[in-house]
Amino acid sequence: MHPTIQRMTEIVASGDDSKIVMILADDVQFMPPTYYKTWVGAEPVAAILGHVGQIFQEFEYRRIMGEGNDWALEFECKIGELDAVGVDLITLGTDGKIAKFEVVMRPYKSIGALREAMNARVMKDARFLKFKDALS
Repeated sequence: MHPTIQRMTEIVASGDDSKIVMILADDVQFMPPTYYKTWVGAEPVAAILGHVGQIFQEFEYRRIMGEGNDWALEFECKIGELDAVGVDLITLGTDGKIAKFEVVMRPYKSIGALREAMNARVMKDARFLKFKDALS
C-alpha cells in the first residue's frame, strides 16, 4: 500500500486537521457527497475533513483497492443513529500527496444527516467561513 494511503487510514477519521493537511497537495480538489462545488486547497479541505472526522462514529475502512496513484477505500460509519457506507476515491499527485479526493456515500438519509451536522459545525468555525467566502 502507498504510504500516503496508509497514513490516511490512520488519521482521516481522527478529526485532527493538523495531521490531515500534511497528506494533502496544496491544490487538492475535494468533492464531498453533501455539497455540489469542488473545494480546492489543503487548508479548507483539511478543515472540512476535520469536522467530518468528528461527526463520523465507528468509522472503519472495510476494503482498500488500488495501486499507483489511484485508490478506492470503502468505509462504513455511523452518523448519529444512522448507518452509512461510502467510498473515498483518491488520486495521488506526483509528489505522493492526495491531489483529488471524491467521496460517494449512501443511503440518502445518512447523507442528509451528515450535511445537517456539518452545517451546524462549520457555521461556527471562523476558519471555515474564511474558506467558504473564497468560493462565493
